Amino acid sequence: MNEPAPLAGGVEAAAQAAALPVQVVSSPHGLFARRSARGIRRHLRGIRVLLNALLLLALLYTVTLCKALLIPLVLAAFLGLALNPVVAGGARFHVPRWLAASVLMLGLIGGIGTGIGMLTPPALEWFHEAPATIRSFVPKLEHITQPLEAANRATQTLVSGHPVRVQAAPPPPVSVSAWDVVSTAPKVLAAVLTVVLLVFFFLVYGDLLLRRVVEIAPSFGHKRQTVAVVRGIQEEVSRYILTTVLINFTLGALTAGLTWLLHMPDPLLWGAVAMLANFIPYVGAIVTTTVLLLVGLAHFDDPTHALLPALCFAGLTAFEGNVVSPLILGRRMRLSPIAILVWLLIWGWLWGIPGALLAVPMLTSVKLITENVRGWEWFAHMVER
Repeated sequence: MNEPAPLAGGVEAAAQAAALPVQVVSSPHGLFARRSARGIRRHLRGIRVLLNALLLLALLYTVTLCKALLIPLVLAAFLGLALNPVVAGGARFHVPRWLAASVLMLGLIGGIGTGIGMLTPPALEWFHEAPATIRSFVPKLEHITQPLEAANRATQTLVSGHPVRVQAAPPPPVSVSAWDVVSTAPKVLAAVLTVVLLVFFFLVYGDLLLRRVVEIAPSFGHKRQTVAVVRGIQEEVSRYILTTVLINFTLGALTAGLTWLLHMPDPLLWGAVAMLANFIPYVGAIVTTTVLLLVGLAHFDDPTHALLPALCFAGLTAFEGNVVSPLILGRRMRLSPIAILVWLLIWGWLWGIPGALLAVPMLTSVKLITENVRGWEWFAHMVER
């Protein structure tokens, strides 16, 4: 009757043994395999980073090498996106796309050609008279430059032991020969004709191209997603470009009216400069303000009157950049100033002035695209304001 006691003791001993920590000794082969796997993954990660860097460098080299082909193509694509709502609106009223596109392109060519014809003579006149203009307003700045020159001479006397006279070198003459015009004209005309034809075909066959893209999608879900993404990007980029053009045109008109009220010469020219330069954020406003300052100093004898056009334009562009554009474009279209400056630096280095003009529309388009592409949302989040 007393035999169950050892069983109870055995159960209790087993429970105590189970409560003790169990040490698992890994085999040397398993530890080596895990370390090898981690090393292989680390090496593969390094190789992937290196390949991505090489791909980026190759892409930058290709973009720079093919800029003569890519700049008209990108410009035509943005113009086609901006003008597509007008042609689509005409199609809703049963107007053929080719007819609406033809009328629109003829109107644009006529308007731009008229503007260039009006602004070219005063622009060339200012360009040829730039050295004489600079020499004319240099004496007006003598009361500012004389103390600086005196301090410079005193510093050089202390360093070298005898006074040093510094003679300013005359500015080099600015001249444009007939051969320069003749050799450049065919390239300019070919680029303009290329852009015009590309914009026209984008407007006429844009929907057909979209249907072809949808047809190659593998499934119905992919087709629906492709249509939604492309339509969304098309509408938002078009709205952004048209809104930016309208804002810059208004700024140019106000600048022309302001310079006319202040009795500056060629107000339409300075309005056009302000409109075109404002497509380059921050840099364009600085350039236009500097130009108005130089023209004011060259044209007016009174320093206060000479500074007034530049000061008025600086206040106008500050109001536009901090109040009007954020209010109209909305938060989604606002970009980080750091991202804009970096993007301007990159594309200005790659493509020059055309790259700087197209940089912000390209950044906005890339932002809108990455918002709809899985895995690239981080880029849209980084560049937004």
